[in-house]
Amino acid sequence: MTYGNQLRERIAGPGTTPLIGVHDMYSASIAAKHYDGMFVSGFGFAASYYGLPDIGFIAWPDMVAFVQRLRGAFPHHHLLVDIDDGYVDPEVACHVVEGLERIGASGVILEDQKRPRRCGHADGKQVLPLEEYLEKLERVLATRKDLVVVARTDATDEHDILHRAERLAATDADVVLVDGVRSVEWIERIRKVVGDKPLLFNQIAGGKSPRLSLGELSDLGVDVAIYSTPCLFAAHEAIDCALAELKAADGRLPHVDPASGIGVRASTSLLERNIDPERRQPEGVGV
Repeated sequence: MTYGNQLRERIAGPGTTPLIGVHDMYSASIAAKHYDGMFVSGFGFAASYYGLPDIGFIAWPDMVAFVQRLRGAFPHHHLLVDIDDGYVDPEVACHVVEGLERIGASGVILEDQKRPRRCGHADGKQVLPLEEYLEKLERVLATRKDLVVVARTDATDEHDILHRAERLAATDADVVLVDGVRSVEWIERIRKVVGDKPLLFNQIAGGKSPRLSLGELSDLGVDVAIYSTPCLFAAHEAIDCALAELKAADGRLPHVDPASGIGVRASTSLLERNIDPERRQPEGVGV
């Protein structure tokens, strides 16, 4: 079974499928222990690879190369990839989709924003004319073989949100995402207009959407949940705290318990999983 069909089958199963946002190979190595699906977040990749905000700086060859490394290290995990607006042109979008499917991506998310684009939970988003986006989407759908395609709208006008969600659900896209949903009531309204089409919900710490459990999302009819930044923001906080403590201790490193702390032994053990095929499966926690 192809990676796309494996993810499609997972989404069709009971409950809400969680996909954890990763931003580099180290965060992916940790996430892979706990969950069987990853989301290659544009927000996280822009931050970790370029040190820049999520406003359209990503070059598609960099993203494709990252996904290729991920697939090599994690052959058993679902990989859903954020390709923003398809890197502007439909021709480029189709070329990227072909490349990602060839190297083993499970799916992609294609949005309807126009440049300059923004994070889906930021203010100031603008969307393409609907027909222009649908033409790009249809070309991507015609290009993919088995890859899961998530059609995403970043509309903010209330009428436009529902209209676009309904039109996206009428395409051959596998899943619909309305980003920046602000309330449970709006999840229910969107669920109603997309009919039987699988629905994806994006949660990001400090974002515009409510914080909901997988059980709550499942009750609302949400089929997939992406967690864009838990690894990135946790790393940010931990690094900031560790360096503040190092400075306060006049450069003396803290004591690390070799049996339970994070030091050379724990880090090496984590990374050794990536060269041992028998240890690459998630451990069953949170899957």
